[in-house]
Amino acid sequence: MQHLDILIYAGWIIPVEPENVVYEQHAIGIQDGKIVAVLPRSEAVRHFSARITHRLTTHLLIPGLINTHSHAAMTLFRGFADDLHLEKWLNDKIWPAEKAHVSKTFVADGTRLAIAEMLRGGVTCFNDMYFFPEVVAKVVEESGIRATLGLILLEFPTAYAQDADEYLKKGREVHDAYHDHPLIKTALAPHAPYSVSDTSLTSAQAMAEEFDLPVHIHLHETASEIEEAVEKHGERPLTRLDKLGLLSPRLMAVHATQLKNEEINLLASLGVNVVHCPESNLKLASGLCPVGKLLKAGVNVALGTDGAASNDDLDMLGEMRTAALLAKAVNKDASCVPAATALSMATINGAKALGIDNLTGSLVAGKSADVVAINMLDIETQPIYNPLSQLAYAVGRDKVTDVWVAGKHLMKSRTLTSLDVHEIKSKTYSWREKILSK
Repeated sequence: MQHLDILIYAGWIIPVEPENVVYEQHAIGIQDGKIVAVLPRSEAVRHFSARITHRLTTHLLIPGLINTHSHAAMTLFRGFADDLHLEKWLNDKIWPAEKAHVSKTFVADGTRLAIAEMLRGGVTCFNDMYFFPEVVAKVVEESGIRATLGLILLEFPTAYAQDADEYLKKGREVHDAYHDHPLIKTALAPHAPYSVSDTSLTSAQAMAEEFDLPVHIHLHETASEIEEAVEKHGERPLTRLDKLGLLSPRLMAVHATQLKNEEINLLASLGVNVVHCPESNLKLASGLCPVGKLLKAGVNVALGTDGAASNDDLDMLGEMRTAALLAKAVNKDASCVPAATALSMATINGAKALGIDNLTGSLVAGKSADVVAINMLDIETQPIYNPLSQLAYAVGRDKVTDVWVAGKHLMKSRTLTSLDVHEIKSKTYSWREKILSK
């Protein structure tokens, strides 16, 4: 009999790979932070013992959810500017507020709040785009979550950097500091085609190729973005990025609500990833991402929440449900984005977009033990005919009871083990007063 670190017995396990499969009365064995086996309970009893055994017989286990687009620190702006279109929201509210308040302390406190919220909702990995990524990294290390740090790039000065050269220089330093970290990866993060020049985009692409990194960018988010790009550059942003050589499997195109059929085919042919943020797009009235067409064309589509300033939550289970329902309505097809596809978008597709699908995104032997346990016994999830459908259409994040990242138990029976919730709340209240006072 093999002795393991952790053995988790569960009522159901959805491994994601293979897709649309539910294992009933199974167990997961974990050793040194990695999954050793996913097997029937009867076999687990015969073959394994463990230092720690969890008997979650009323629970469903899934891979940790991956939030493939976030601005974590902006959680401190939750509810600050509502019911506005993107341009007015950014120009009149968010950017002035950031100019007034963003600092290393703001980013640390906002990121800590975001990570606490994400862990409580079953998110084990997030892809961030914000200032002071080195500060985000420290909070990530403290919390034990997995993250990809966006090496932000803009043309205009902020509290973080004065010009594109300084953004890139600081980004290189962050990459150098964390390129071997077990939980932290980096990605080039030019904000958007309208806020970054051709020269800077070319430099970002060169850096991404030098270090073999993803590129994370807002792209084709609104109709006005397209109109302004055509007026300024004489072409749509996708065409411009294609000419600059950015369209490739390393690119994560966030939002993508404004796509022609030929552009969808272009994304598919070049292996570009799309990150769908349905709730943020709906709230800002940015448009509707053609998810059904993208998936049919073979494009890898992942899910993100965007920042809590425009969503207003970091709830990936809610994002899954919205993505599935919205796609059905947009395509007038109830079979578009079924439950299994929605879960893949929230897990393995995000891992593929980030280039970490060899590490996480599914519950298979050899991958990191990034595991989420969901209580299926409560009245809101009864009766259970199909646990996968129940997960996509009925489960709320309040049903998440336990979360492991690389085998570390970061939430146990709804209690976070690596973060002080009371301290986070206290600092959040203080930030509210500071922001209101200005």
